[in-house]
Amino acid sequence: MKRVVFMGTPHYAKVILEYLIKDQEFEISLIITQPDRPVGRKQELLPSAVKTLALEYGLVIMQPQNLKETGIKEAIENIKPDFIVVAAFGQILPREILNIAPCINLHASLLPLYRGASPIQQVLLNQDRFTGITAMLMEEGLDSGPMLGFRYFEIPEDMVVGDLDGRLSICAAKLTLDILRDFEHIKPITQTAAAATHCKKIKKSDGEVCFDDAGKLYAKFRAFYGWPGVFLKSGLKLLELDIVDLSKHNTQGEILAVHDTSIMVGCVKGAVELKVLQPSSKKAMSAKAYCIGRGLTVGDTFI
Repeated sequence: MKRVVFMGTPHYAKVILEYLIKDQEFEISLIITQPDRPVGRKQELLPSAVKTLALEYGLVIMQPQNLKETGIKEAIENIKPDFIVVAAFGQILPREILNIAPCINLHASLLPLYRGASPIQQVLLNQDRFTGITAMLMEEGLDSGPMLGFRYFEIPEDMVVGDLDGRLSICAAKLTLDILRDFEHIKPITQTAAAATHCKKIKKSDGEVCFDDAGKLYAKFRAFYGWPGVFLKSGLKLLELDIVDLSKHNTQGEILAVHDTSIMVGCVKGAVELKVLQPSSKKAMSAKAYCIGRGLTVGDTFI
């Protein structure tokens, strides 16, 4: 059996880890994941998805604040791993760890596109037709190492970020097994640096939208579904919406139609159907109920 040290944190990494655990060819000798983080209003400390799975299987777990902490390098070296597999870990690996064994990263984009922290959201924001997973050998640069293999697929037009993450997770898990099994026969491919693009960490403020371009608004809705969500400057959350038109020119924010539970709102370019809304500090409600409560109807400006 090949000995594997696994580094990862969120659900995406958990899926990959579970495939490795269940495969008889690999022994998961050590799990390294981020420290428990405070979540919610009560700021309760909760484990990462990877830690939760590792506990179920009784695996050895380490949760350093920084990989340069005393004892981390030594713990990995003592295992004498054949591979170090990394998936959405959340920390940069120092050279001293990269030198221990082949470090293979499963990045959720078709590199060299979308290096960085938010490739899944970025592919939706850019309204790309295809996406996929790249397995690469890690180096000290950010997602810049030689590529070992790919899996890709066409993105369904209505797929939101959580569903895309789920599909990419399964692709990454299957690709991981393929790469580890055939590693000795793979010839790495150097990335074309000139073609590289980068994406930043998502902030709460990125979810603010306006009715200027229906296509871009819907792209943000898909990319930020769940968190940070999309919302107007007033704080009104747009919980459920759909595209009506992508090209016609309208008065920004004008209510074009009122349906049984939803409303159609014009954008400078295109129009969207708002279905479920949530005012600040209040419960979610249908878009029509929101308008009735505020005396808004066809021809009024939706704010």
